[in-house]
Amino acid sequence: MSEVAVMSHFVLLVLHLFAAIMFAGAVFFEVLILEGIRKPVGREVMRTVEIAIGARARRLMPFVMLVLYGAGIAMAYQYRGVLAHPFSSSFALMLSIKVVLALSVLVHFITALTLSGARKLKSRHFQLIHLSVFCHVVLIVFLAKAMFYIRW
Repeated sequence: MSEVAVMSHFVLLVLHLFAAIMFAGAVFFEVLILEGIRKPVGREVMRTVEIAIGARARRLMPFVMLVLYGAGIAMAYQYRGVLAHPFSSSFALMLSIKVVLALSVLVHFITALTLSGARKLKSRHFQLIHLSVFCHVVLIVFLAKAMFYIRW
């Protein structure tokens, strides 16, 4: 690989990691911290908090997602040969699963934005979407590391 290609991959990787930290951090905060205060603060206060977080997320997260997915797609393109044969190796399978999970997260994100914009994002939807995305993110982070260390 040329020096330019190595540097380009490094820049993509750093952009992807920072965006992933922002996105995953927000998801972890919402699931592990906010869900823990739901009962003590009460329904009305929690609804107000969810609305405020949703408004901030609608302004910030589209840019985070653009960087996250843009860098992710550019890096995945470098593995297009591997992705064309997802069952050819453990690396290929884990990378393919990671891509499918990432696409599912994107669908969740678009669904949440759409429901929120239409004022139809109920507290229960908020909880379920965030819990699902949390599980996806945990698996994505695991696979991001496992695919370089686990072989079968």
